Parts: sequence; C-alpha cells; structure tokens
Amino acid sequence: MTSDSQYDLVILGGGAAAFAAITEASRRDLSTAMVNTGLPIGGTCVNVGCVPSKHLLAVAESGATATENPFDAVRYPEEPTVDWADALDGTDQLVERFRQENYIDVAEHFETDIYEGYGQLVDDTTIDVVDGADEGARITGKRALVATGSSPWAPPIDGLDDIDYYTSETILEERDLPESIVMLGGGYIALEWGQILHRVGVDVTLLQRSERVLSGMEGQLGREMQRAFEEEGINVITGNNFQRIRTPATDGGTETIQSGVVIETTVDGPERTVTGDALFVATGVQPNSEGIGLDTAGVKTNPDRTIRVDEHFQTTNPDIYAAGDVIGEPELETVAAKEGNHAVKNAFGDEDLSIDYDAVPAVVFTSPEVAAVGTTELEYMDEHGTCSCRTVQMEDVPRAKAVKNTDGLVQVVKHHETNEIVGVHMVGPRAADMIMEATLAVKFGLTVDDIIDTTHPFPTFSEAFKHACQAFRRDTSTMSCCVE
Repeated sequence: MTSDSQYDLVILGGGAAAFAAITEASRRDLSTAMVNTGLPIGGTCVNVGCVPSKHLLAVAESGATATENPFDAVRYPEEPTVDWADALDGTDQLVERFRQENYIDVAEHFETDIYEGYGQLVDDTTIDVVDGADEGARITGKRALVATGSSPWAPPIDGLDDIDYYTSETILEERDLPESIVMLGGGYIALEWGQILHRVGVDVTLLQRSERVLSGMEGQLGREMQRAFEEEGINVITGNNFQRIRTPATDGGTETIQSGVVIETTVDGPERTVTGDALFVATGVQPNSEGIGLDTAGVKTNPDRTIRVDEHFQTTNPDIYAAGDVIGEPELETVAAKEGNHAVKNAFGDEDLSIDYDAVPAVVFTSPEVAAVGTTELEYMDEHGTCSCRTVQMEDVPRAKAVKNTDGLVQVVKHHETNEIVGVHMVGPRAADMIMEATLAVKFGLTVDDIIDTTHPFPTFSEAFKHACQAFRRDTSTMSCCVE
C-alpha cells in the first residue's frame, strides 16, 4: 500500500491513549488516523494486560475455592482443577471480542483510518509506515500524538540474556505450564501472575530485590501481602542481591542437557541458590520510544527513555504530543486514556489541561486486593515532620467477620491541621471497589469528619474506611457496629 494522506491528527500507537484521543477528536469533527505498531489494535490492556490477567485471576480464584473455603458447613466432594489450555482459549475469545467491540468497531464509528505496521516520524508530524501490512503509507497531520506504550523490561543480571524466560506477554502463549516457576519482581505484575500460577497448580517462588513486595506503596500493604501470600503457599524471598542466573547442566548420556533455571543471589549477606523449572521476569516495563523517529522530529527523551512532555503533554516539538506509558508512570490504562483525551484538548483547543496524579488510585487485583491513593505515611512524615494516621484491621470490620474474609487493613493519612484526607491505603476484599470513595475524598479535600458524617450501608466492606476515620475520634475497639 502506498499513499500520502492528510489528517488533522495522526497517532503513532493503537492503545488506550490513542482511542481516547480519537474519541475527543471526533467530538471536535477532526479527521484522524493511527498507525498501530507492535501489539494488535487495543494495545497492552486488552491484549496482554488488564483483560487477560483479570480474567485468569477469576479463573484461578474459582479453582482455589475448595482449598480456601472458610466454612465448615460447605463441603466439596473433590478438589477443583483448572485446565490451563482451556483457560487460555477462553481468554483469547474474550480478548478478541473486546478488541473488536471496544476498538475496531469504535475506530470505524469515528471514521478513523487504521494503518497496520511499524510507524516512524520522518518529518515533524509526518509518519511513514516502514514495515507491515501497510508498508509504504505516509500520513501527515496538523498535530501528532505519540502513544506507543511500553514493553516488559528485564534487569541487567549476569546470565539473564542467555536464559529463556516468561513475561506477562509470553506466558499467554504457553499451553503447558511447568511444575515450578521462579519469579523475579515484587510489583503488581509479579503478585497478580504469581497468584494466578500458584492457584492453577504451579509451585511459585517470588524473588524481590527490595525489602518488601509492592515497594512503591505504603509499607503496611507490602508486609500484609507477603504474609497473605506465604499463608497461601507462595514462597516470597525479599532483600535479594542477584548475582547470576544460569541453566543447570545435567547428564543426558551422550550429551549435556540444559534444563530449568538457577538463580544465584545473596539475601542479607549469605549466598543463596534458588532453583525452578522455569523463570518469569516481572520487573517492570520500559517505554517503546526507540526506533520511532523521535530525534528526526525534534522530540527529546528523558534518561529513562520516556518521552519528555510538559504538564500539558506537549513534547519538545510543539506540534507533537505524547501520552500513555511512553511518557512514564503511572502506567495505567485509565491514566493513558485521560492523557490522550487531554492531549487532544490541549493541542486543538488550547485548554491547558493537566492531571493531578496524586488523586489517581492504584490497584493490585490479587486476593486480597490492594488499593491506594494519595500520600503515604512516610511521604507525609518527610514533608511535615509529623503524621496523623490511623489503621484498622479488616478482622474488626463486621462484614469481614460475618463472611470470614478478614485478611487486610485500611490506613488513612490526614492533614495534621485541616483534617483533610490526603492518603488512603488498603488491603482486603473488594479494596479495588472501595478505593473510589477514598479517591473522591483525596481529590476534593474531604475531611475525616465528612466521611464519619456520611451514612454507610451496614454491613459492608466499605465501612472499613469509615472505621479508620472514626479511629481519629474514638477508640474503635469499644464501638458498637452501628455507632455513627
């Protein structure tokens, strides 16, 4: 295909940021085109991120129901099993439906031209398709948006480049799982995939470099999740200083056969060797910013290779904007979408919109779930030299006790003078849904008394947030269930 087409907006990428951008562009009657590079249309979230992982977390949770049943009155005649290949087939069908209904059909509705192939900026806001189905096409826009996303990142550990390993993308292609897996990483990807694999029958050992998992979140959350994982049977080793990764050699008779993986590490000084049948690297992501013509277009990057943008998502080329994972943290689908939306409004409407990232919630969809928004206790202490914080345990929440699902806690951080809620951090059942009330509190400056004065339905898990606010005003250990 060879063409030279003019549009109002041209986009390099085909994920959440790109589709939010074409939605806003359509509202403004702007012509749009995108070059979808890398993953199939829809990007990380629908293809290898949110949709497949949350589907498989639900599959794995159903498979673990018998072993984690807390009620003596409920009996299972036999332990459920999970057919991994069937689970992946179901995931593929779900992804295909999402991709068609939420992306391909949407692009058609907004009359966006989609070019499939590897795109490069070649002259200001001009993109050439240099490889793929539409190789040879050239599109030019009045403005351009770079939304190329990110890819799994592997750390520089001696020997890792010589080992075959899984990532959150490649594991979705593996129909026959090994008996044991060693996972590198302790963030949300490692925790979610570690629990999925453990619950479908894989022996999982999780190795984290820092002293706790979820090291970027409030400290209590990581400690609580490590306790929950170890109680479930997932081996978690923190404080690793990785020395080398290699494949053990075994005698195969006439030749030496390489099988499995060996991680040589030190933990608090002593050397330690961890072995498994396979390796899963879940140590974060890197921006897809190389080889797409940024230098040619005058777009500068930061030392970590993320695209440099101002608070309005404009790059160092005033006609080019960038959004999504390629500009850095937080690498979240909803954030990418909002960035893409704001980039179009700023580029074509001079609206100067930005995002308050302190009011963006983060969620880990494990069991128990993890959710957080705003300032941590340590961050507040560093800034103010004091902290007014309260924590309640889920085991003290009536709903959690009633359903025997008591893992977790809720911590509230408030301003020591104004009583405004500046941070909420939680582990527990349905934390991913509970965090939205806390997000509104942080975003709009609500106080702990505003939450206390709001009637909550009883009994619900959401009362845990209210109880944590009440802990600033009373001793909750002597509080009746229905005290307001």
